Amino acid sequence: MTSARLSTRGLAAGVAAFTIWGLFPAYLHQLSAVPALEIVAHRIVWSCLFLIVVLLLRSEVGRLTMTLGKPWLVAGLATSAFLITCNWLVYVWSVTHQHIVESSLGYYINPLVNVLLGVLVLRERPNAVQWSAIALAAFAVLYLTVEAGRPPWIAFALAFSFSLYGFVRKVISVDALPGLATETLLLFPLALGYLAWRQMNGVAAFTHQGPTTAALLVGAGIFTAVPLFLFAYGARRLPYSTVGVLQYIGPSLQLICGVLFYHESFGRSRAAGFALLWVALVLYAAEGLWRARALSRRTVRA
Repeated sequence: MTSARLSTRGLAAGVAAFTIWGLFPAYLHQLSAVPALEIVAHRIVWSCLFLIVVLLLRSEVGRLTMTLGKPWLVAGLATSAFLITCNWLVYVWSVTHQHIVESSLGYYINPLVNVLLGVLVLRERPNAVQWSAIALAAFAVLYLTVEAGRPPWIAFALAFSFSLYGFVRKVISVDALPGLATETLLLFPLALGYLAWRQMNGVAAFTHQGPTTAALLVGAGIFTAVPLFLFAYGARRLPYSTVGVLQYIGPSLQLICGVLFYHESFGRSRAAGFALLWVALVLYAAEGLWRARALSRRTVRA
């Protein structure tokens, strides 16, 4: 744990991963003229090809074939592939339709949804501070619902789909690289078939909206895979509590993109709701850091 705490490379990798995810709306916004489903299909196809090339260069194709040879793993990864596709589709649609602020809300509440999922599914018992954070976040979401006049469906869809995705990946316990490669490989035929259908009907953005759009669509796949590598590298070298704090970089940068760059609505009423949520997240993060340090001290004494 001590070496993990001192790993500057791990910290740099973690910060870079969440920064890329946080600034991804600026990238996707340039593809606003492309249907969200087509962007997701390109994201699947190009990330799959990129991951296979990486596996070949690392001489780790055997890890992919071993995963594909285990039916229970394939079934689990098919489920996680469906969940992450839903997450990507909602996220891409929200960014390209001027809902970046609400998408950031989804990733802010995601850690607290993880706690709630642990209570409902794993029968975990949060402590008083965690319950306080969940209650305050629930009140913040209720306030934002009343303020907007509708439930934040985009935020809910993003938070729950990603939480369920993480839960499935935790249960099946497969490494990040072969796991993601398998997920994209399972989705590859459907994504490629959809893109071929659009091409045959003369509406494919890849060949009808110029070389810049084509390059951005290819790059979307690479921008899907690279931060995952950085995250996996950093997560192995950092305490879990540190990773838990770093994850707020992503939605914070998304919020900044939506408000400052694309001028989405963020008046005082909405800001007040987010402020309540931030207090809940500070409680949650501080409790996690305190618990990790207490565990570290007990380990040292032992």
